[in-house]
Amino acid sequence: MLFAARSAVALHRLLDVLPVFSGDDRIERRFALVPGSEFGTEALAALDAVGARCVSWDEAVRTPYDLTLAASPKGDLDRLRGPLVLLPHGAGFGKALPEEGTADSASGLDAAYLLRRGTPLAALHALAHPGQVNELAARCPAAAERATVVGDPTLDRLLASQGLRDRYRTALGTGGRRLVVLTSTWGPESLLARHPHLPARLRTELPSDSYQLALVMHPNDYSRSGAHDLAEHLAPALGAGLLTPRPYEEWAAVLVAADAVLTDHGSTALYAAALDRPLLAVCDGGDELIPGSPMARLLDAVPALGFTWEGSEGPARVAEDIVRAVAEHRPGAVRALAEPAFAEQGRALALLRTELYARLGLTPPGTPAEPRLLPVPRVPARAPAVHAVSAAVDGDRVRVERRPPHYAGPAAHLAAEEDAASVRHAQSAAVLFRRAHGAPADVPGAVESWTVDGWIAWALDRYPGRRTAAVVLSASRCVLRRHGGPLLSARIGAGTEAGRVFRADPAAVVSAVHCWLSATGTPSLPATLDCRIGERSYPVRIVPATDDEAAHAF
Repeated sequence: MLFAARSAVALHRLLDVLPVFSGDDRIERRFALVPGSEFGTEALAALDAVGARCVSWDEAVRTPYDLTLAASPKGDLDRLRGPLVLLPHGAGFGKALPEEGTADSASGLDAAYLLRRGTPLAALHALAHPGQVNELAARCPAAAERATVVGDPTLDRLLASQGLRDRYRTALGTGGRRLVVLTSTWGPESLLARHPHLPARLRTELPSDSYQLALVMHPNDYSRSGAHDLAEHLAPALGAGLLTPRPYEEWAAVLVAADAVLTDHGSTALYAAALDRPLLAVCDGGDELIPGSPMARLLDAVPALGFTWEGSEGPARVAEDIVRAVAEHRPGAVRALAEPAFAEQGRALALLRTELYARLGLTPPGTPAEPRLLPVPRVPARAPAVHAVSAAVDGDRVRVERRPPHYAGPAAHLAAEEDAASVRHAQSAAVLFRRAHGAPADVPGAVESWTVDGWIAWALDRYPGRRTAAVVLSASRCVLRRHGGPLLSARIGAGTEAGRVFRADPAAVVSAVHCWLSATGTPSLPATLDCRIGERSYPVRIVPATDDEAAHAF
């Protein structure tokens, strides 16, 4: 068998089909890159990553294969020897590319590519919904005669992996925050092309303890620019904690983990809708969006993100739109919008196995063809070392919101992780802290360390001024001293909601206690604070630090 891929996005679709042949040692799997696309580089890298056996294009066209699978009709596929099966390279067939093929035809259903010298290119079109067969019949009747509905293998992976949602969120470091995912397709009408600064502005303006932000980019972006160049373009947002999942599998796990999705007209939005995630439309697709397509109907039905960054109302408006979309979400309503794009949900691999083995003339394996669960994401969740902190103190109630240090709005102080921040930020910060980490067991000889009291005294001496220095000992305890004051211990309780337990970042609690001490002067101890961090309240007990806490080495 040959898997012929012209680009990374087409290859990823083919990789999701592999379980059809799982366990069958009668099948020899070979992969070839179809020449002619500027987006082939990432496909080669992906093939290398999975250890696939590749053949050159020259060898592929010389060798007769029992069956060839492809997820794009473009390129010289008619030179291959043997029957060809075409799968979609996305969901919904909602985009037209006027510069390629017929201007008003959906990419993937265009007769200009599906017919070669008047003859259908493929022996089988394996589509996801009967509506796609009808659309194909209107555009290319000869090809439609060879079409059948099998469902969408990529969607089935997402649906099968929903039970791993908590694992994905733990790996991403989401905690009790809302994970907001931006999805950007390819081309001049994409979210990134239309609003290139949106990820950085959202990551800057939305409070860090309330929102986590991820950006799912089209594989073509990686092929065109490369991961390094993309990282440089997105550096401000990445430094503020933006996640950028990889374009194969990881994006899908992040989508499963999401609380809300902000989208353009790319097919990722249909997968998010099938998962029943709250959706907001950022842009409308312009001339690329095919009227009446499932994607067009989806974007018409979901609320549009209303944002302007002029004045102080923009950030609040975006946050309100996201909160409203989550709060007003009715289970099943968004999922229903995806139904015109996906049929036979949960059955794609089984139906595809039946079709493909019939063409191979083989009896299928006895074990079922099941979707492979999406792996746990390994995208690094960067914890910013510096925050601009705004605060409100009302007696023993304290609310803090943290944003990146370049936040232009009002802030009470700057807080910096002293051994992870620049000297400039450490010198400017009113709150300095370190996180206690155990020394590695395999380091030979003596390991230099601080006592809690020793480091706090050193920090306040090195950075003079009206400051607070703290050591975070654990998720539930930190020790701090405000300049000129006693050594205090903050015991941090958990927040609970619907039987789930949430914990605050202790560094945010240090900022809350600093603001309370600044407002209170000399407090009466012990005291219990109600600290509002993100969307939840956490009880914090303030008591004098013990001798053991002061002498704790870290």
